[in-house]
Amino acid sequence: MKGYIEERAVDIANYIVEQNATVRQTAKQFGISKSTVHKDVTERLAQINPSLASRARLVLDLNKSERHIRGGMATKEKYLHQHQLCRESSC
Repeated sequence: MKGYIEERAVDIANYIVEQNATVRQTAKQFGISKSTVHKDVTERLAQINPSLASRARLVLDLNKSERHIRGGMATKEKYLHQHQLCRESSC
């Protein structure tokens, strides 16, 4: 594996652990795809730094288990905002 990929995998995992970041947030921060984030953390990092890989995996697993809640909250906010705009413009 090339050195910059190893370094990126470690940087990604550190970011996830420190920021409690989701895969999407991490991908956006590093300018890479969600698939790359996932592959770096689950496959590459396990060979480089298993301890860091397991800590990052815990954060990602927690985020995944809460994903449906965040989606519901986003939908709620969307419709509350639309309802508010409708009241202001007398729909």
